[in-house]
Amino acid sequence: MIIENSGLNGLTSELGLLDEVSTKVGFYRGPWDYTRATYDYKIEDAENTYYLRINTRAVEGKLENPHAILNIEHVYLGRATFPHGVEYESAMPSHIVKIAEQTLASLKASLN
Repeated sequence: MIIENSGLNGLTSELGLLDEVSTKVGFYRGPWDYTRATYDYKIEDAENTYYLRINTRAVEGKLENPHAILNIEHVYLGRATFPHGVEYESAMPSHIVKIAEQTLASLKASLN
């Protein structure tokens, strides 16, 4: 599920600031390379594990530099699948979507 109305798409931030702020909200930086980084937030309920994922791309500098400028491209919500992977196509439970929206609002407020 792509979250279109997160208010984060298109925002830019220094890598160091985004790392610091996102960690305080509960995200961790997952897969990355020199020009792209992914931030994940894990949401669990009794039945499944979900990941709120933010994709970013460096528009200035590279990710080994905390002053690199990242552009937030897309925000996704997906369900973890066995043995590993995330599925984004199925409908998400409303209580999980609500947690995701609250988490994104907190991250956005912290970046402003």
